[in-house]
Amino acid sequence: MGKMMRAVEIREPGGPDVLTPTERPVPEPGQGEVVIRLAWAGVNRPDALQRAGMYAPPAGASDLPGLEGAGEIVATGPGVSRWSIGDKVCALLPGGGYAEYVATPAAHCLPVPEGMSLREAACLPETFFTVWSNVFERGGLRAGERFLVHGGSSGIGTTAIQLAKARGARVFTTAGSDEKCRACRDLGADLAINYRETDFVEAVRGEGGAHLVLDMVGGDYLPRNVKCLVDDGRLVQIAFLQGSKVELNFAQVMVRRLTITGSTLRPQSDLAKARIAEALEREVWPLLDAGRVEPVMDSEFALDDAAQAHARMEESGHIGKIVLKVDAEA
Repeated sequence: MGKMMRAVEIREPGGPDVLTPTERPVPEPGQGEVVIRLAWAGVNRPDALQRAGMYAPPAGASDLPGLEGAGEIVATGPGVSRWSIGDKVCALLPGGGYAEYVATPAAHCLPVPEGMSLREAACLPETFFTVWSNVFERGGLRAGERFLVHGGSSGIGTTAIQLAKARGARVFTTAGSDEKCRACRDLGADLAINYRETDFVEAVRGEGGAHLVLDMVGGDYLPRNVKCLVDDGRLVQIAFLQGSKVELNFAQVMVRRLTITGSTLRPQSDLAKARIAEALEREVWPLLDAGRVEPVMDSEFALDDAAQAHARMEESGHIGKIVLKVDAEA
């Protein structure tokens, strides 16, 4: 390793054009940390929120965007026993993924699934940590239940469809075009609703309603999601693309014994994230190793072209994950 590395920083809050190539010092591992030479980094909605000035990094985290990636461990800090220099891993990152090197807690690293490329593995951590913790741990989805996930063609959506189906749920989803709906059905969705043409509330209720809804839209979707739920149903909120404030009749929540909950991943403690990593390796990684679940890839961009990657994401035409090629030889 040299002393300096290529990176992409947020010059100032704004649109994709504020993402600027730069040079930064190579990070050093702290207690319980590893440094990874990244080959690929995933691009996610929280990156765009951070770029826009709406999602500040936690205290002590890098100000560079990037919450997931895959590559080779090149340094280990005190207290690291599982991983060694040269190991290939994918990892959930506290920030700093838009760079050649990144430091992250060793407990947030996972092995690259069998037969999977680093390009694909870079797309796993952010979405799989989010889906597992919210759909299965917080939402308690069980085999035989009916599950609705909005944005089925997104990274979160494609992951949620596959995991829910693999664990025996009946899966409903929404998407904004017939092409995206076809992609969702190909992944295992039992019902894919083009929300531009069909009222998803009526469509889901026509199938008996949902036991669990995973939503990242917010806004007027909140009361509509409540209408979709069966008695004793659960709504898990993970983002608010259309706003977090809405009028909602909570009498329905009481009378029908509904549960409304939610979470964000980045502010959670290192220990909480380590526990999610342990659960993923135990419960989900065997599915990835066997090829029963896999990331859906949309497009790739060079690290210096991160602004183009963000523009692609915000146009909402993508199906699956967008990645940055950090190592030109990867």
